[in-house]
Amino acid sequence: MTTDQFLRVEMLPALYGDCLLVEYGDSARSRRLLIDGGPIATYLHLEARLNALPAGDRRFELVVISHVDCDHVEGIVRLLANQPLPIRVIDLWFNGWRHLVAGGHLLGGQQGEFLSALIVRRFEQGQWNGAFAGQAVVVPEQGPLPEQTLAGGLRLTLLSPTPTTLDTMREAWQADLGAAIVPGDLDAAWRRLAQRKAYLPGQGLLGTTPELDTLLERQLKVDRAAANGSSIAFLAEFAGKSCLFLADAHHQVIGESIKRLLRQRRQPLLRVDAVKLAHHGSAGNISDELLALIDCPRFLISTNGSRFRHPDAEAMQRIIARSLHQPPTLCFNYDSKTTRPWASAELQKQLNYRAEYNPRPDAPYLVEL
Repeated sequence: MTTDQFLRVEMLPALYGDCLLVEYGDSARSRRLLIDGGPIATYLHLEARLNALPAGDRRFELVVISHVDCDHVEGIVRLLANQPLPIRVIDLWFNGWRHLVAGGHLLGGQQGEFLSALIVRRFEQGQWNGAFAGQAVVVPEQGPLPEQTLAGGLRLTLLSPTPTTLDTMREAWQADLGAAIVPGDLDAAWRRLAQRKAYLPGQGLLGTTPELDTLLERQLKVDRAAANGSSIAFLAEFAGKSCLFLADAHHQVIGESIKRLLRQRRQPLLRVDAVKLAHHGSAGNISDELLALIDCPRFLISTNGSRFRHPDAEAMQRIIARSLHQPPTLCFNYDSKTTRPWASAELQKQLNYRAEYNPRPDAPYLVEL
């Protein structure tokens, strides 16, 4: 390992969604991957970031579309609508309808069908889930977790989804089928993608938590949404640095996969440099059991809270109280109404944690690992 090797994560301004650009390499060469594209308004920031790359080096070893939720895919839809594509993509991971049903057609549910059509038109057959021989990106029920090493040495270990969560997604997609989107009609696609689910925010507390055990047990709202459960989530490792990218995955699935990984590696804990929190800091996607498996100093939260009021206060409290690494650092890519309370110096001292915020609100929040 040379001393100039790096692994860095950029959380782009994605409003209430995710759009992550990951770079790794050394002084001789940088390589990169893109995880999700955020809601449609994110595309201006994504486009600017891509335009800032060297004209002769806009290669992405991997683009991951974690699951078909508007706050993750709209920017990718807009990106793939470009012809020609402004970037070179070596592999693209996305579980479309064809991966959920044996012999399934290319088009699926309302959010996934147009995205699948774009992928078919923009990529060669071997580029879609290429690392999985064109099959579903999925954690098998038994055996070792799937691992893929990208060019340059970035190792990815798949943690989610499972066959069960993909089956649930298949059933939800079948129920979601409606009037077909005409291929090429971006306006119609975006209107469909804009149909978001209602969300009931949790009742969180800010400040002291004298009955923390009871509070956290009561406020753990398990996330069972089909799309979230189908999220592609993984561990990324490079040159002794690592990060968990959890998309919107269910904490039960991630926890079971990490247990399998620890058994494989014969390790008691998974030590990572950062965790990109699942579901923008939702209380239903973090648990004591999961935190007990991870030794991590930094937790990355991507949201401005404009929808669903993420992050949930109880999720932040759970991390502060249960993180094996003390004090934990909460890294927010927005200073907003829902994240600003955690900036209180008095609260940080009282609860023993640190909070960091993106110093440039309209630019990517860079986290060096």
